[in-house]
Amino acid sequence: MGKLTGAHIVWDWNGTLFHDNDAIIGATNAAFGELGLAPITMEQYRALYCVPVPKFYERLLGRLPTDAEWEVMDETFHRYYAEHRVGCGLTDGAVELLMGWRSAGRSQSILSMYVHDELVPLVRGFGIEAHFLRVDGRTGPSGGSKAEHMERHLAALAGVEAARTVVIGDAADDAVAAMRVGARAVLYTGGSHSRASLEGVGVPVVDTLAEAVAEAERIAA
Repeated sequence: MGKLTGAHIVWDWNGTLFHDNDAIIGATNAAFGELGLAPITMEQYRALYCVPVPKFYERLLGRLPTDAEWEVMDETFHRYYAEHRVGCGLTDGAVELLMGWRSAGRSQSILSMYVHDELVPLVRGFGIEAHFLRVDGRTGPSGGSKAEHMERHLAALAGVEAARTVVIGDAADDAVAAMRVGARAVLYTGGSHSRASLEGVGVPVVDTLAEAVAEAERIAA
């Protein structure tokens, strides 16, 4: 195991380990349709997407959605997504990377803003649950920031040091969450954000998960 023993990866799920871009853009456009908004392309989505999600809608509406609008859009998004996620799979090479990291004696976990009670069986269904110390999804209302969940996630991981932890995700929020707890981050361009938007965060940006894991090895050493 050498000098890397003790290094830990916190994986994001949607858009990182789980390649669900088609379901995400379809669900977004279904939600937009409820307000009479025109559909957007994946390129537009990746250029404009941000968290908290109501701020993303503000960029497209020109104003924050009302509470009633947010409730309708949120419900529509999650209903559509649940129907269409079944056609999505893990990102190419993800299984081999998870196995390799674990077999080297290193630890990993998942922290996602996806609903916990739906995330856990989804991860289990892909046969990868055993690779993770913890799988934590969102238990509160949607629309929040990942940073507030990262502290609890790391606190629940006995023996995992923030200084030896690298968060791998596809959104600026993943890097913000890492910084909040004193961890590092690597951002992956295959999910919800464009490379241009990710490069402004100030952490390494890569185009494949294999590159992300290699970078995690380097910066956690």
